[in-house]
Amino acid sequence: MNKRIFLLLTAVLMATSQLMAQSGTVRGFIYDAENGEPVPFVNVIVMNTDNVGAASDENGFFSIPEVPVGDQRFILTFIGYDTLYHPITVVAGQIYNLKLIMRQSGVALGPVTISSKTTQKLEEVQISTTTITPMQIKRLPSVGGEPDLAQYLQVLPGVIFTGDQGGQLYIRGGSPIQNKVLLDGMVIYNPFHSIGLFSVFETDIIRNVDVYTGGFSGEYGDRISAVVDITTRDGNKNKTSGEVSASPFLARVLLEGPLTKPKENKASSITYIVTAKHSYLNKSSEIFYPYVNSQEGYSLTQGIPYTFTDVYGKISVNSESGNKLNFFGFNYRDSVNYSSITNYKWNSIGGGMNFVIVPAASNMLIEGVFAYSNYNMVQNEADEKPRTSYVGGFNGGVDFTYYRPKGDLQYGVEVIGFETNYEFFNRLGIVTGQQQFTTELGSYIKFRRSFNKKFVIEPSMRVQFYASLSEVSPEPRIGMKYNITNRLRIKFAGGLYSQNLISSKSDRDVVNLFTGFLSGPDDDLYNATGEDVKSHLQKSTHAVAGIEFDPTDYIELNVEPYIKYFNQLIEINRFKTTPRDPDFAIESGQAYGIDFSMKYDRNSLYIWLAYSLGFIERNDGTQVYPPHYDRRHNMNLVATYTLGKRWEFSARWNLGSGFPFTQTAGFYESIDFLNGISTDYTSANGDLGIIYADELNGGRLPYYHRLDLAARRTIVFANKDKIEINIGVTNLYNRENIFYFDRVRYERVNQLPILPSLSMSYSF
Repeated sequence: MNKRIFLLLTAVLMATSQLMAQSGTVRGFIYDAENGEPVPFVNVIVMNTDNVGAASDENGFFSIPEVPVGDQRFILTFIGYDTLYHPITVVAGQIYNLKLIMRQSGVALGPVTISSKTTQKLEEVQISTTTITPMQIKRLPSVGGEPDLAQYLQVLPGVIFTGDQGGQLYIRGGSPIQNKVLLDGMVIYNPFHSIGLFSVFETDIIRNVDVYTGGFSGEYGDRISAVVDITTRDGNKNKTSGEVSASPFLARVLLEGPLTKPKENKASSITYIVTAKHSYLNKSSEIFYPYVNSQEGYSLTQGIPYTFTDVYGKISVNSESGNKLNFFGFNYRDSVNYSSITNYKWNSIGGGMNFVIVPAASNMLIEGVFAYSNYNMVQNEADEKPRTSYVGGFNGGVDFTYYRPKGDLQYGVEVIGFETNYEFFNRLGIVTGQQQFTTELGSYIKFRRSFNKKFVIEPSMRVQFYASLSEVSPEPRIGMKYNITNRLRIKFAGGLYSQNLISSKSDRDVVNLFTGFLSGPDDDLYNATGEDVKSHLQKSTHAVAGIEFDPTDYIELNVEPYIKYFNQLIEINRFKTTPRDPDFAIESGQAYGIDFSMKYDRNSLYIWLAYSLGFIERNDGTQVYPPHYDRRHNMNLVATYTLGKRWEFSARWNLGSGFPFTQTAGFYESIDFLNGISTDYTSANGDLGIIYADELNGGRLPYYHRLDLAARRTIVFANKDKIEINIGVTNLYNRENIFYFDRVRYERVNQLPILPSLSMSYSF
């Protein structure tokens, strides 16, 4: 039997070698002619073949391992660019490295167009995955005339946003701490400002964003719910350019250009890009929106009390062969001041480098990153007991992608080290504190194989070692797709996931702005029944199915039922009444539902419809309850219409069912008895205590809905400078959407009212 297996393997290897000897490998980078920026998602097809080709990645890189020998002609197509034809003579066994330049065009492509997304759909699993570009972000009506990633993420299926003020993103039942956010490979601990309309990321420097709402493969670890992976673009290689803009919400500036320009005989270059934005809403709202305070239930202080400042810079060193080295850094700041309620500030800094290497003699791509970032916050409330939290550390890794015929092999390693320093007072004044240093080591391998463009399988394996806990977490994952036809596809993904980072978020905070970060406890941990818990990690299991259907070239439909089992969740012990009580509590839970999306994109009209039906449960050992972000129904409708080359009109309508909350059963005078039996309860002045209903989060708030409209006018000058004027209205019909209910004052506080805006930007 062993001899037969040996002969069979020998025959397979000989056949493979013979096949490779009759073909060559063509790879390369695709750049934009105007600014030298890589062009991702371009479809590269070898003409007169059975769709032999590939799509470029976020670096503009493509690799086609099995190109027939002889004279070949490549066709490159991508919406918004002129079709490019490139001839090449392929010699057996040779690797060809190309540098291709594509020019932007306003002319629609003809019948020869083959969508790059079609190639990706047939040859990649792409389940629970959404790729976002700056063009898509700008199609959305933007609050204050400033398009932002935070606003676009809210319209994705499976994503729940909890409000305009202090809002957070919850992805398919996972809390914000369970979502991994990466900026050029660097970990970002808090990507959203306290006013939930804006992220820390500048839209005009984003190249693309990959959002994985579940079932992601082995290259991502240390999070149990979702991943948001953001890649920024390089600076302009050909000229100095920039943009300045202002609106009632904020002002921003962007500057980019070459430090050394590429020459015809030397394609290497060094570029820079710098961006900064500052919000003055706390001041401008008193001028532009004075009615906010006169409308009942909208604010408890003069103006809209939010301000922030973001600065980001990047230097890119590009070689002629496509190798690249980037250096980047940022400083993000945020401040909130609700007088007599809470004062909250945070500061985040970071920096690092990443690289791309294309070995000349191997059909491989090597990518790596090393970065450091931190996040430091403090909140002072009326009780004069500050909450503080610091998290900071490094992450680094190297990934290897080996391109093979009909698939590729990817593997890599990652090292993470961070410090957490946390102090928190609960409602009884009992302090919880932790300072800990943590190191993690992860490694993975992923293989993708396509069988005749019918069946795609993508198994992966990740092993995560948590040094501070002395725990190893093996995490097998798999993705599959079957192409029934080119227009109808079914898919599945699932896997195991773990993480160490814990949040201090409390569902009972009146204004839930503070997020403390902790590491998994390294001392004894017990569940609700008092049993010792062996693993000190948070863990989950994902299972996602899906159907993709493209009834026409312009309509895309996607349906994905999913379930996430949160096998173990570690929370701050909300019921700690004495210093001897444990700091942490064990919970479990699940999230399940179905997401539906439809996109229509043809000529001047773009329509996006997303609907999610979701159910989220938590079990603390004594009761099963819905968390405060359990929104049963959520729907977003976006429409954009382009009139000629100068006008664009857009609208967004959002509808969401009410969030759960714990009802109030009564009030009492609360005396803490900190002096024990010496406390004189007959003369002591206690605080106002709240008696909560027995059923946690048993009530439901009213439905949320909001309509936003915007119109944009572009004026282009002879030298290609341009001015954009954006007129918009947020919450057009002035819907009174609840923010929270102050139990003590017995007052309802609403989300933002109607906010008209006029913004202007100048690009040169």
